[in-house]
Amino acid sequence: MGIEWIKPGVMLSSLVFALMGVVIFWLCFIIIDKITPYHLWIEIIEKQNRALALVIAAMSLGICIIIAAAIH
Repeated sequence: MGIEWIKPGVMLSSLVFALMGVVIFWLCFIIIDKITPYHLWIEIIEKQNRALALVIAAMSLGICIIIAAAIH
């Protein structure tokens, strides 16, 4: 049995695609933050806007699913 399923090429490509997905998600979040008329972080953290937090969470999951499907 062993660990022959762990191949350096597969591990490296997985890490590259994971990093690529995180960077794309981060860029999408920044773009969405710039598009909205208010600062998302201040609205969610300081003003405790739960409705906005739920909308951003749903949008984040949607972006993540799209990125995962595109990378897969």
